[in-house]
Amino acid sequence: MSTPEQVLPGQMLTVDVDEVPPIELGPGVHVRALPGVPGIRTWVIDIAPGAEWPDLDVHETYGEVYFVVSGEVIEGDHVHGPGTYVAFGPETSHRPRTETGVRAFGLNYDVTV
Repeated sequence: MSTPEQVLPGQMLTVDVDEVPPIELGPGVHVRALPGVPGIRTWVIDIAPGAEWPDLDVHETYGEVYFVVSGEVIEGDHVHGPGTYVAFGPETSHRPRTETGVRAFGLNYDVTV
């Protein structure tokens, strides 16, 4: 399945997330890029039990948000379970990991206010 990067003006698009081919970022870490709108990159991330993001994820001039769909993600000393919304502003960094496995829906944005 080929998924477009952006939703075009006047277009409505539906995507079965599980049919989007995952890209392995590191051992046990898979991302599925979803169509976004200008200035926003949208994705679903699956991290296997015991896996960790391969490198420090640095947000210099943009932000990132994600919603934990299932499982739990660990950020530093904080454990975030299903239903948790996590937001990072510009000039932040993190390296998520999980003991149970996690699926999260998120986006990166580059919008100047």
